[in-house]
Amino acid sequence: MTDQSPRGDTPGPSRSSINNHGTPPMAVAGDEETTRERVLQLIVSDGPINAATLSRMLGLTAAGIRRHLAHLEDDGMIAVHTDAPTQRTRGRPSRRYVATDKAHVQLKGGYQGIANDALKFLEHIAGEEAVEQFAASRLAHYEERYAEVLTATDPRERVEQLAQALTNDGFAASVRPVNGVPMLQLCQGHCPVQHVAEQFPQLCEAESRAFSRLLGVHTQRLVTLAGGGHVCTTNIPVIIPRDTDRPQATRQ
Repeated sequence: MTDQSPRGDTPGPSRSSINNHGTPPMAVAGDEETTRERVLQLIVSDGPINAATLSRMLGLTAAGIRRHLAHLEDDGMIAVHTDAPTQRTRGRPSRRYVATDKAHVQLKGGYQGIANDALKFLEHIAGEEAVEQFAASRLAHYEERYAEVLTATDPRERVEQLAQALTNDGFAASVRPVNGVPMLQLCQGHCPVQHVAEQFPQLCEAESRAFSRLLGVHTQRLVTLAGGGHVCTTNIPVIIPRDTDRPQATRQ
């Protein structure tokens, strides 16, 4: 019997090349990579973070999130940050995940090698004070822009606004409360100049001073990515004035 189909027809994909959802394997692989990138971005911005929180934020099953975490851990992109159990979290230590230096290097911006060389040259010919002046000048640009968006009067809202401004500039910032005290922690999961700041901590110091000026309080930098921490963490007091502390309107 003669084949009636035109010779120019291209045979369609076989059943073995399509998954149960009717999607070719290459599309599934692409979706997997995209989801894995989202998992890594969340770990960078919100880490240390546990699997249950990641699963909830991304709408993935427990098995699905474990698969992505295993791949990222095998690739050296994340590491387990184990918390010792406390009175509030009894039982086995909590496993939370943080981004490794390899992940931060992959996410970093370009030209850091040139920037490092330039600052070394500046320090050589003009001394450390010149590097400090450069760091202050660099932060003045950010500070001017951030001051325009910090419009809230509530100190907590101002910290949130600062975190959003930092995130928009690639710092992957988030805000966390500190239990039992009127304080927030501003966490930066990514630093575009991390590897420059490793050699020149003046960049981190200038940033911390800028935060204090923007928020009108004394901030305390606890740890930095450049110093080997998993995130840059800054303690910020957020004492809200009582009504009795506020100036009363004068009656006519």
